[in-house]
Amino acid sequence: MNEFSWIFLAALFLMTVTELWLSIRQGKHVQAHRDKVPKAFEDQISLSAHQKAADYTVAKGQFGRKENIYGVIILLVWTFGGGLALLSNAWDGLGLSPMLGGVLFLLSFIVIGSLLDLPFSYYRTFVLEDKFGFNRNTPVLFFSDFVKQLLLTVVMGALLIWVALWMMQSTGEFWWLYLWAAWIGFGLFMMWAYPAFIAPLFNKFTPLDDADLQQRVENLLARCGFKSQGIFVMDGSRRSGHGNAYFTGLGSNKRIVFFDTLLNTLNEDQIEAVLAHELGHFRRKHVVKNMVVMAVISLIGLALLGWASAQTWFYDGLGVSQQSNAMALALFMLVIPVFMFFLHPLMTSLSRKYEYEADAYAASVSSADDLIAALVALYKENASTLTPDPLVSAVYDSHPPAAMRIAHLQTNSA
Repeated sequence: MNEFSWIFLAALFLMTVTELWLSIRQGKHVQAHRDKVPKAFEDQISLSAHQKAADYTVAKGQFGRKENIYGVIILLVWTFGGGLALLSNAWDGLGLSPMLGGVLFLLSFIVIGSLLDLPFSYYRTFVLEDKFGFNRNTPVLFFSDFVKQLLLTVVMGALLIWVALWMMQSTGEFWWLYLWAAWIGFGLFMMWAYPAFIAPLFNKFTPLDDADLQQRVENLLARCGFKSQGIFVMDGSRRSGHGNAYFTGLGSNKRIVFFDTLLNTLNEDQIEAVLAHELGHFRRKHVVKNMVVMAVISLIGLALLGWASAQTWFYDGLGVSQQSNAMALALFMLVIPVFMFFLHPLMTSLSRKYEYEADAYAASVSSADDLIAALVALYKENASTLTPDPLVSAVYDSHPPAAMRIAHLQTNSA
């Protein structure tokens, strides 16, 4: 072990302890407020619904802590436990070319990781979600989705890994800059292709057939200057009772998607208000701003990888003696989330700012009162806690706490 080993282990320890402490803190805070509905919601949320949300939040926290500890163990097994070295030696023993061996090494690393996560995903769906009445999935559909996702990962991953390894090998000292450009290009392509070619592999998307609602939506789109390929309803109820709405796509493939569960929960006024909020993200250029932020972060990350991959201490410090481009990528995928954790509060703070801006836009083109009613209905339907711990919310939540968000909307509607 070297100095970098201790830096990494210290960061991992600090991240893990912080996550576990925040999770326990959240559970205690939610439990302490379980028996009384917050005053702002007394007329809309029943005590039983509030308690269900509290119990759901606590159960997710308990499960998340086990998942965190499991993830740390797997990370240590891959690195200091010799897992990556063992996998690399297995492929090297076949006498393959460095390029083919590297592609297969990384693909097998990703596939094994997916398989190791599978038991937790199954438990989350068929035990945790089922306990609180949200699961609509079946084992057949669950494993069908898993196989499809794995096949897509292998097919697209093989191409991306080959491009990455080729650039690392062939484009000189600044390979990381070329790889960054390729990564950005792939991301833009996926934004365009996902709604039309990938999402339909998992869900059925049908055009909105409610004439009155469609007319209201089209009028709103016209007022907001937004053009889309269409308005679609997704059969989210096949898998879950949670509801949502979102924009997806890029250029000519932009589309609006409503979960069927959302349409069954909200009335037309509320649906229009929710859509106005989503349009607020478009009008305030939040998608573009997020893309720029992620592009900068990925550029810095790849530049760091370009430097670290040439250093012996990077490999030795993570328990690996083999130095190769493929090994550098595998180690980077394992290590970067640990250090990125400490940027999380900044990213979620920016996201909450965007949510406030989108709410304000919705209030200006639709109705703040309807959006408030829609949010309350969705908090209830999705069993979202109304009383998160403030510190936990500041670290993790991409959306403002319910009480603060509604107070902000009421100020806009006043």
